[in-house]
Amino acid sequence: MLFIVTWFSCWVNSAQHNGWRVALTKLLSILVVYGCALSASHPCCAQSSDPIVVSQPQSLFNGRDLSEFTTWLKDSGIQDPNRVFRVTDGMVQVTGQGSGYLATRHQYRDYRLSLEYRWGMRTDGSKYVRNSGVLLHAVGPDGGAGGTWMTSLEVQLAQGCEGDLIVIRGKDASGQVIPATITSDTRLADDRRTRWSPTGTPTKYAGKQFWWSQHEVGFKELLDTRGKDDVASPLGQWTKVECVCTGNRVTVKINGTTVNECYDVFPAAGKILLQNESNEIFFRNIVLNPLGDSK
Repeated sequence: MLFIVTWFSCWVNSAQHNGWRVALTKLLSILVVYGCALSASHPCCAQSSDPIVVSQPQSLFNGRDLSEFTTWLKDSGIQDPNRVFRVTDGMVQVTGQGSGYLATRHQYRDYRLSLEYRWGMRTDGSKYVRNSGVLLHAVGPDGGAGGTWMTSLEVQLAQGCEGDLIVIRGKDASGQVIPATITSDTRLADDRRTRWSPTGTPTKYAGKQFWWSQHEVGFKELLDTRGKDDVASPLGQWTKVECVCTGNRVTVKINGTTVNECYDVFPAAGKILLQNESNEIFFRNIVLNPLGDSK
């Protein structure tokens, strides 16, 4: 196909009559589109999507632009006409308009993700907590989960809920549900909801999120409130998040404290997404380290 398109392009350029040139140019455009579609769909031509095993430290954000990411917004797809995602003073700024995400261009497995976040001024206008998240092992088409997310495991960043784990199930290109799942060792708190506990009972995902170890019983998710045992930083300060992904196990740390863990994770590899969920948030120091690196 590439040979045909290249030869045809040369023929178009050599055409003398303007009418012929216009007609041939249109036909060339059709051939190019067809060729691209063929290359993307044919198994012999498709680009490899094998996850990258992180073998050395690498920054996912260069402090200047968002070239390492793609964008998705529920309302505009891959287009970002309002610059919801931008770089401000060396930080990733997510303005909070609408909902969607920044996605790494590559898939990864077996790594230690480290990043810092801080809330901005914009909220969704409700009385409820500021909301965002880091989505791990994201697979499937953009917007495959409700038109907004990808199939993934969300590490919740919402106020008072930092480190909760949420399974997001989306659909593949054929419309089939991707059976994302996790298992966690949990205890039942006084509210009869589970909390992660390293000595708890193995609990398989059954439709509810897995709350972090000290998620406060009766916590009211109201704007800028904190749980009494929260380890996230106060509003206006930076909070450090670490996600250690080892095989099919994920461990989450907030400001150095292990707050949640799960295993039997499926999928166990994929893209990393920074969530836009109608609240302004800033990210910085977004780094992948090998599993043996404890930095």
